[in-house]
Amino acid sequence: MAAVTSVTTTATRPGWLRQMRTKTRRLKLPWIPVAIVSTLVICAIFAEVLTSVDPREINMLEARMSPAVISEFFGGADANYSWSHPLGTDVMGRDMLSRLIYGARTSVLISLVALSFGMVVGTTLGLIAGYRGKWVDALVMRFADAALGFPTILVAMIIVVLLGAGMLNIVLAVMLTVWARFARMIRGDVLAIRELDFVTQAKIAGVSAHMIIARHIFPNIVNTLLVITSLQIGQVILLEASLSFLGLGLPPGEAAWGIMVAEGRTVIVDVWWLSLLPGLAITIVVLAFNFFGDWMRDTMDPKLRRA
Repeated sequence: MAAVTSVTTTATRPGWLRQMRTKTRRLKLPWIPVAIVSTLVICAIFAEVLTSVDPREINMLEARMSPAVISEFFGGADANYSWSHPLGTDVMGRDMLSRLIYGARTSVLISLVALSFGMVVGTTLGLIAGYRGKWVDALVMRFADAALGFPTILVAMIIVVLLGAGMLNIVLAVMLTVWARFARMIRGDVLAIRELDFVTQAKIAGVSAHMIIARHIFPNIVNTLLVITSLQIGQVILLEASLSFLGLGLPPGEAAWGIMVAEGRTVIVDVWWLSLLPGLAITIVVLAFNFFGDWMRDTMDPKLRRA
């Protein structure tokens, strides 16, 4: 009877579920980076649900509390800690756990907005430069070379001096550098695709240039676009943290990982967790995105798939 029940259950299992499980096994997803990225996104979206503590709330009576999870593990009976602050507090009594969670939101928001604008601008210019060629290609690529050769920190300093500090100015500083990487990579793919037979036939048939780019060339560079984006997310998060660390981004006291590292550098010997915890968060997230980008590149590149 048990065997009959097992066969019946397997036979009645939905076909789409079996197909999804089979495809998932074939993809060989990097589960650890996926779990880290998923945790980051959940923290960014549901920050208010995950913690009810205001990350900017100052309470000097609870300042410099050590992380409870670490103190309890090492048996620190005399340590100044409380389970109401599992990851401790900073020099002004602000809860470190809530600041890390809201810092994830800051990193995701700035990175996605800056990367989205840079991707759109860079992809558009790369498509136009690669397809048109000649002086258009030369002009766009010289601007891209200038953007890649110009230090991002210096760009951020100029923007802060002219416009003041703020999230919008960080987005602008990152976008002014990121677009060039997309433009150069996409342009290289377009140069190869435009020589293929189906593009030549579309030109002979009288199809307009923008239709050729939209319907024939762009679908063939989507894989490259996704790979570049996945590899750039980690770098953009690191860049945003660096700008915040240098005081070129959000104002002091805001929940941002770079600011948290900067606030803890002067007391790193006594209050070591102030810089260590956000520094670990930055490192883990950047590595997760880099590993995920490598997996996506290996998965989407047909040459590597054949190998």
